[in-house]
Amino acid sequence: MQVAELLEHVGSAIDVVGVACIVLGAAVSTWIALDSWRRRTGAKIYEPYRRNLGRSILLGLEFLVAADIIKTVAVTPTFTSVGVLAIIVLIRTFLSWSLQLEIEGRWPWQKESPTATAS
Repeated sequence: MQVAELLEHVGSAIDVVGVACIVLGAAVSTWIALDSWRRRTGAKIYEPYRRNLGRSILLGLEFLVAADIIKTVAVTPTFTSVGVLAIIVLIRTFLSWSLQLEIEGRWPWQKESPTATAS
């Protein structure tokens, strides 16, 4: 097996891991939210559900970006494929930052506010 074929398989495997993170994360987040609702613990369900779902999507996006980098740069390093990769990474980075803002209420480069650590 050539190195290019091996890297293609590695990239595909990481793609599968990324999709699995999103799907399993959504299932686990939903299970936790339904369990909280069923127990009627009085706790808010929506915010933790949204936060857990966002975290699983973020993790999955990281794996998908890694797979794209491996498959594009290591397997087919042409200017066109690298340009497409740059656009994909830019879009996924924007999505990641948007999700981070939704989950934590601040941009990734901002320090945590003292009120957030106290609660």
